[in-house]
Amino acid sequence: MPARAVPPRDDTDAVTAVWQSSPPGSIYDYIRVASFSLDRDGKIDQWSERAAEFFGVPAEQALGRDPVAAFAPRDVQPRARERLSEILDGREWTGLVPYEDASGARGLAEVYVMPADRGALCIAVDVATLRQIETDVAASQAVFGQSPMGFVLFDTHLRLIRVNDRFATVFGRPADEHRGRGPHDFLSRVEADRLSAALRQVLETGEPVLDMPLVGTVPGDPARRRWSMSLYRLHSGSGRPIGVAGLAMDVTGRQRAEREAAHARRNLALLNEAGARIGTSLDLETTARELLDVAVPHFCDLASVDLYQALLSGAEDLAGTTDGSGEVRRVAFASAVSDAPVAMAGDDDDMSEEGPVSVGAVHRYRFSSASARALRTAQPQVIDGDGGPDLGGTLVQSTLVVPMVARDTVLGLVQFSRAKGSEPFVERDRMLAEELAGRAAVFIDNARLYRREHERALILQRSLLPPDDPEAAGLDIACRYLPGSMETEVGGDWFDVIELPGHRTALVVGDVMGRGLRAAVAMGELRTAVRTLAMLDLEPADVLTALDEVARGLGAPAQGRTRRAKDRGGADLSEVYLATCVYVVYDAVTRRCSIANAGHLPPAVVEPGESPLLLEVPKGVPLGVGGEPFEEIEVELPEGTLLTLYTDGLVESRNHPLDEGLDAFRASLAGPPRPLEDICDHVLATLDTAHGEDDIALLMARIRGLPAEQVGDWTLEPRPTSVARARELARGQLQTWGLDELADTTELLVSELVTNALRHGYGDIRLRLLLDRTLVCEVWDSALVQPRRRRARDTDEGGRGLQLVTMLSESWGSRRTHRGKTVWFELALPGEGSPAAGPSVEDLLSMF
Repeated sequence: MPARAVPPRDDTDAVTAVWQSSPPGSIYDYIRVASFSLDRDGKIDQWSERAAEFFGVPAEQALGRDPVAAFAPRDVQPRARERLSEILDGREWTGLVPYEDASGARGLAEVYVMPADRGALCIAVDVATLRQIETDVAASQAVFGQSPMGFVLFDTHLRLIRVNDRFATVFGRPADEHRGRGPHDFLSRVEADRLSAALRQVLETGEPVLDMPLVGTVPGDPARRRWSMSLYRLHSGSGRPIGVAGLAMDVTGRQRAEREAAHARRNLALLNEAGARIGTSLDLETTARELLDVAVPHFCDLASVDLYQALLSGAEDLAGTTDGSGEVRRVAFASAVSDAPVAMAGDDDDMSEEGPVSVGAVHRYRFSSASARALRTAQPQVIDGDGGPDLGGTLVQSTLVVPMVARDTVLGLVQFSRAKGSEPFVERDRMLAEELAGRAAVFIDNARLYRREHERALILQRSLLPPDDPEAAGLDIACRYLPGSMETEVGGDWFDVIELPGHRTALVVGDVMGRGLRAAVAMGELRTAVRTLAMLDLEPADVLTALDEVARGLGAPAQGRTRRAKDRGGADLSEVYLATCVYVVYDAVTRRCSIANAGHLPPAVVEPGESPLLLEVPKGVPLGVGGEPFEEIEVELPEGTLLTLYTDGLVESRNHPLDEGLDAFRASLAGPPRPLEDICDHVLATLDTAHGEDDIALLMARIRGLPAEQVGDWTLEPRPTSVARARELARGQLQTWGLDELADTTELLVSELVTNALRHGYGDIRLRLLLDRTLVCEVWDSALVQPRRRRARDTDEGGRGLQLVTMLSESWGSRRTHRGKTVWFELALPGEGSPAAGPSVEDLLSMF
């Protein structure tokens, strides 16, 4: 506080004047100090207000008094008088003096006495306060000087008045040289303006600013640094603002760590998303698109996937993979910046002659290109450039070319690119790109292997089924096959249409229990057996009996191993093949069907103008069970009747019982006559067969009997004149049909067959000619011995008849009947795709 006004006098007046001019908030606000003066007699002649406060004695009580008697404790007064005498003799003195204030509290004062012409000037400082200030200053110096953070003090004019060593080191100058500098002397203009505005705000409002971000560079280091600065206002003891203190922290490393952590979190999220989204389909192109959906835009701005063309075409050997020169196809492209294909910066190997490669295009990489190098070495390549081509308004500056490797095989590559303005790829990005490409490569390889096995299974399945438009004499046929699983498209259901001699046709539908490839293999074996047995021209019941033996023998090769496994206590590994089957033989001449059933659903029949019904046929047991005989029935079907064979997948489901499915099936067959293809589609659509529970085979046949005018049937007596009669009848019938071109050949072959029937058989001989898509001649006799072709020697008088039949006919054969056998041959009709004319009858006869 200011001293009381006293007229200045000599040195004492000068000191008083100094006190009077001291500004508020000076150091004296913090130090407990007092001043007074003594005259030549040692009496107090000047007493300041601070002295009054210090000793608790007003001036009127102190002036003119002996200071020793007035203020010194009694026990120190003698020694105090000695010191006072020395001072009055002109000696300067400094020492510690105990004192007692008005309240009786004792203290210790450090007193400095300066002799003067008219006495002495005395200054007293409270030692306790002084020591506290010294302690505070020392602590402040330690914190200010040893702190790892930058401490700065700004005055009210926003100039530095003090900085610590940390701040000075960062900005490359000694601490003393920073005094008087402003924010614009060590920061960029933009950042200095921001800091100056913040300093003014703190000075004006007193509100601190915390964690203010600042960006700049330091001498000798061009890298951008980041600081966090907190500002607060400083006050004097009287509360007057005297400046702003700042605490600055270098957070460059912390932000780098935060960015690294953010990158790690982003990469982990990308990997999690990749695990969830990549590989949802066993399709190569879909998997490639899923990879790009994950990568763009979260990892890169644009990307593309190229796969070897050989891989996509299903080739076993990926040609060109060793040197990276093989053809590749662009299967996927994605961009967050442009829809147009973009060439990669710094490398023109992604360009064709027409420009950037588009999706679906096939191309090659130059041997020296980074892409070919990635394919050749199976190592990722980084392409960095200063801009690259501008395509679709996009400048690509950085590209990662990553090979897609699975099971030590390079399948193709993926290119990740970032446009100008994005951060270039670094090491952690390369590792993430390899992980993404590796995951996708495994799924693409799985899709490739699946596609290859799937195509093999389809080839097997298609090879085991008849063509889409099978033909048969006297029948219109339509068929459908639907696999229970659209993923495999193979199963155990089958149908077949087998042409038999005499314008007869075998219709077969079967179902191997089980699904998938194993069922398809078993089905193939059974279907092959059916065709073999059908060529023997056995009765339907006999065919199923033999087929049952085949089904029971399918697992026979494993029985020995099974026995040994049982002997060792292992499980029974034998395979059991069970199947149902219905076998129908249709005769186009008589329109009669012979039907045998092995545990299969009965055929459905729709006669013209009648309601659909299920034929009552013997149920039989499934093939492979054995021990039960098979029966057959024979029915005659009117012209235009619809005969339908099917498997249980058409009518049976978990959603309804079998009876309901059969009723719905019969209802779907009702209605006015329609083309068979339309009926098939209608049935499948009506019964909602898309449930995928089981395979479906559907075979429909409409009865078109051979007209009577296309059949010639005669019975001949067993005598030699019947040979000539047979030739005469055959020629006359061919003339009626307008087939004079076939008359000579037919006469010769009929003569040979009738002669054989007379020579080796007995009883009446039956001759039948059938005209449909071909000409068929049949000769019936009562003998059971089948004819056998043999090579006649030069000296033999006979044995050449069947050789003639073989050489002149399209095909020939024999079959057993209930009362003997039938020998037949077949001739192609003129102009109906018949082969080129061979040797004439005369030429052949001359050979014999």
